[in-house]
Amino acid sequence: MPDITDARRRLIVAIDVPEIGAARSLCETLKGHVGTFKIGLGLVPIGGIDLARELAADGFGVFLDMKLFDIHQTVHEATARIADMGVEILTLQGDPHVVRAAVAGRASSGQTDLKLFPITVLTSLDQADIAEIGFDEPLAELALRRARAAAEAGADGVISSGHEAGRIKAATPAGFEVITPGIRPAGTGTQDQKRVMTPARAIASGADRLVVGRPITAAPDPAAAADAICAEIAEALRAQAA
Repeated sequence: MPDITDARRRLIVAIDVPEIGAARSLCETLKGHVGTFKIGLGLVPIGGIDLARELAADGFGVFLDMKLFDIHQTVHEATARIADMGVEILTLQGDPHVVRAAVAGRASSGQTDLKLFPITVLTSLDQADIAEIGFDEPLAELALRRARAAAEAGADGVISSGHEAGRIKAATPAGFEVITPGIRPAGTGTQDQKRVMTPARAIASGADRLVVGRPITAAPDPAAAADAICAEIAEALRAQAA
């Protein structure tokens, strides 16, 4: 049966704070309570890459949220260098040519442990937002189409809302993972997210791993908040297995 260790492995904490000192402090507080730390673009200019290297060297999972998007050679080179850092997960934009470039870059590095996860549709976007961008199809269909294309291009999984997770899992090969952001425990605010789910509902909907930021990092006791979410994940996993 799933236990709290499995639940912790599935929890990724977004260390999206404005100062590198606060980021380091949060990581120290949360070690042993979560499986992976997400380092995003806000931390990169102020020492986030060094922090990612340090965490990886210490044996912690690192999710480097770069959302790479560029020409083939640039994505290839960036991915190869990131693979050499020992990072566990790297995010990309979902265009197939970007995914193929990243897959080639990973192969050239020889560091095959890096997992490549394109974005389907940001959880901060809704149907009106994607229409403004120029997509006239339903948001769920767009996410599913991009997930299928990512799988065909060689990605290890996708970043997607829990609202689309189940359909993506059903339409992609076994082992293709869905990592779901926009997670909000019951009773907490949505902030700038538009498509949110509770941890339990996201797991029940098919998400493999969850990204949680402010409900943990802004909590009075971040470790206790992480433990509570892990307990909710564990309970959802037990319900799935029953």
